[in-house]
Amino acid sequence: MNSTKKTAILPTDDSGFENLVNRIISLVSETKENLLRQIDDTLVITNWHIGEYIVEFEQAGNARAAYGDGLLRTLSKRLTLQLGKGYSRSNLQNMRRLYLCYPKCQTVSGKLSWSHWCELLELDDDLERQFYENECMAQRWGVRTLRRQINSGLFMRIAQSQDKQGVLELAEKGQIIRTPQDVVKDTFVLEFLGIPKEKRYTELSLEKALIDNMQKFLLELGKGFAFIGQQYAMQIGNSHYHVDLVFYHAILKCYVLIDLKRAGVKHHDIGQMNMYLGYFANEVSQPDDNKPIGIVLCHSKNELIVEYATYGMDSNIFVSKYQLYLPNREELRRMVQSILDKD
Repeated sequence: MNSTKKTAILPTDDSGFENLVNRIISLVSETKENLLRQIDDTLVITNWHIGEYIVEFEQAGNARAAYGDGLLRTLSKRLTLQLGKGYSRSNLQNMRRLYLCYPKCQTVSGKLSWSHWCELLELDDDLERQFYENECMAQRWGVRTLRRQINSGLFMRIAQSQDKQGVLELAEKGQIIRTPQDVVKDTFVLEFLGIPKEKRYTELSLEKALIDNMQKFLLELGKGFAFIGQQYAMQIGNSHYHVDLVFYHAILKCYVLIDLKRAGVKHHDIGQMNMYLGYFANEVSQPDDNKPIGIVLCHSKNELIVEYATYGMDSNIFVSKYQLYLPNREELRRMVQSILDKD
């Protein structure tokens, strides 16, 4: 007589079993992440030391210092032959620059990946580099996000509204959100929409493009923004109105309303936004919410019209421009430098 030993099969809906599976998956995932971080950190430290060795070799004598780029070219060929990939001349330049910019190894240890450092080392300005370094760590930007923020001139666009002390603090501590002025830029860069400068478009198509690229738009808006909805309906008296985009700011604890204008801003656009803010403050905001913020986002603006149209109005109304292409970084840099040069 054959006896078959049966194996008990746990039901798939057993909560204890599911908890066991989830704990194991969580442990393995965490271990993998820790290993990747350790590998990244080890690579950064190793490359810092390579940069240190190169600089020490260069400084050992005038003749060696004169090698210049020829040293890195020769070194790259030799190291690639013996060690394989990862020792191109540009990579060796970054290693050398890492050591020169950060003479103490502990200042780069455990912070960012080597790919992040390569992007940061492209920046000659120490204040700008320090800002992006701090924001990278605070916001956990990936390399692609960091590259986009650098190309869009984020630091310089925020710095334009600061005084000298504000620019220095921005570089040292990153962007700190305390007031509505801290979250509203004078110009928002929407190059990610891919709309050619010459192409005709409507406010509706601009809104749709922003909705389709909401993740990138949130990145441009900055930290703290959460998307609530589009074409938010309001009934005021017997009339119906719609605000284009509504967000909630988690840090400032308030609603942020954005109205899109394809062309220049008109005085009645600002008055309409003031009405929207009144509605939200009285009908939508909770008792523990702060006053809502309104942004009229337009292609161009006349400063005098904005000044007179907002006279006596709530300070939470802003008129910002948008542009569909990346800004000229050199122009932005000159503007920031003029702020730093002031006594």
